[in-house]
Amino acid sequence: MKYYLIAGEASGDLHGSNLMHAIKQQDADADFRFWGGDLMAAQGGTMVKHYRDLAFMGFLEVAKNLRTILGNIRLCKQDIAGWKPDVLVLIDYPGFNLRIAEFAKSIGVRVVYYISPQLWAWKEGRVETIKKYVDDMIVILPFEQDFYAGHKVDAHFVGHPLLDAIENLPDLDCSKFKASNGLDEREIIALLPGSREQEVRKMLKLMLTVRKNFAEYQFVIAGAPSLSEEFYSAFTDDDVHFVSNKTYDLLRCAKAALVTSGTATLETALLNTPEVVCYRSSRISYEIGKRLIKNIRFISLVNLIMDREVVKELIQEELTTENLTAELGKILQGNGRIKMLDDYAELRTKLGGAGASAQAAAIITNSVT
Repeated sequence: MKYYLIAGEASGDLHGSNLMHAIKQQDADADFRFWGGDLMAAQGGTMVKHYRDLAFMGFLEVAKNLRTILGNIRLCKQDIAGWKPDVLVLIDYPGFNLRIAEFAKSIGVRVVYYISPQLWAWKEGRVETIKKYVDDMIVILPFEQDFYAGHKVDAHFVGHPLLDAIENLPDLDCSKFKASNGLDEREIIALLPGSREQEVRKMLKLMLTVRKNFAEYQFVIAGAPSLSEEFYSAFTDDDVHFVSNKTYDLLRCAKAALVTSGTATLETALLNTPEVVCYRSSRISYEIGKRLIKNIRFISLVNLIMDREVVKELIQEELTTENLTAELGKILQGNGRIKMLDDYAELRTKLGGAGASAQAAAIITNSVT
């Protein structure tokens, strides 16, 4: 069968690649065409556009790039109509994907949504769009199934695909990891400043301000696959290092991490690395978002799933050198670290076992046979 997938950011590329791998196990004749990244490309098929050309963050940034975004939507519609897939698989990225869902449905293509937009946080009205244009909704967070049931949408909960990715990791020798990446034997504080250039510039400068307070550690930046090593060189020196496409290995070897809000907060927790969650956007984007988001106490997936504060969130004006230093100190040793690791164990239990990608693949392949 012919599968057309759309992922608009790094996390979608990861989940899309695992899904493609699982689909191939169930459909030997699977033919893929997709919008995604290098991980999806490694699974085979034809990439139409890389997500690095799609990632615009915040209300102002979207407004500035509206012409490009609308051009991408037109291109995508034309490509789907020309290729005529058996099924369209949308991976999060709602501003783009819901427009494509409506078009695909209008030309008779079956639409599956894998990894729900965060409609429980904002734009709940989009559920009506999903009712109209999505044939199967597949969710990965336990509370999302209840949310959709409340709107009379029969969503499939398959568990979180990050558990698949992490369960399959090979053993790792951290001494060898350090040596092969030009690191010394000091313990590591990992820095995950995001995947978009504008986001990284803003977050990384702030994260690095704590260095003077933790001289006994080495700071290592997790490079996003969509950004070049030259880009990161402006932030590195003899005491700040950079590794590319090795985020999971870096986190497994790190004592703690400073992480920009997003899927990476959950990845860090599932890899058992204590973390401080960081978030700062433009004042206008933040104020608009704050007024649109309702009944949500947290921004990190870890805290949202647990429905309590497990990891500290430093947001906007709270994201200062002083606060970063204090919160990082709490999780490097002592009771704060022990408590967080205990909470991580409970988090993994809540998310269920591995097998999300295989379950999602079964729903997708069965939906058109």
